[in-house]
Amino acid sequence: MPQSCREVLAAYHQAMIDMNADDLADLYAVDCLHHFPFAAPGRPPVYYGREEVRAGYRAAWHGVPLKLAEVTEVIAYDMADPDTLVGEWVGSGTLLPTGKPFQAHGLLIATVKNGEITDMRDYMDVFGTYRATGRLKDVVAALDET
Repeated sequence: MPQSCREVLAAYHQAMIDMNADDLADLYAVDCLHHFPFAAPGRPPVYYGREEVRAGYRAAWHGVPLKLAEVTEVIAYDMADPDTLVGEWVGSGTLLPTGKPFQAHGLLIATVKNGEITDMRDYMDVFGTYRATGRLKDVVAALDET
């Protein structure tokens, strides 16, 4: 089990590459919060607890037409609070079944206590990801409806 903020961030990225909701959720404290300040339509703005993280990522990754191959350009910023880390990243992969390459960008602010994520702020470029997967028009339409 990873202990430091940087070890947790590396394990988090590996769980994303593997699209393994169990491995991802197991990084979290039972009573964690995972915030999505830039939440996409139809997605919750926060997961309350490890099991919501698990269920939420299972649902989000189910049937997604992409394969994340690597997370690169990781820049980790240490904060005054040693339990908190800010990490930027770029994920690269391919769209299925076309094989067309895509990139996704994000920034995470993670608080890790006793080797577990207690609070996560997940700033992902959701519109770039929807554009890459060919679903941007659907998201824009959903925004127009709300």
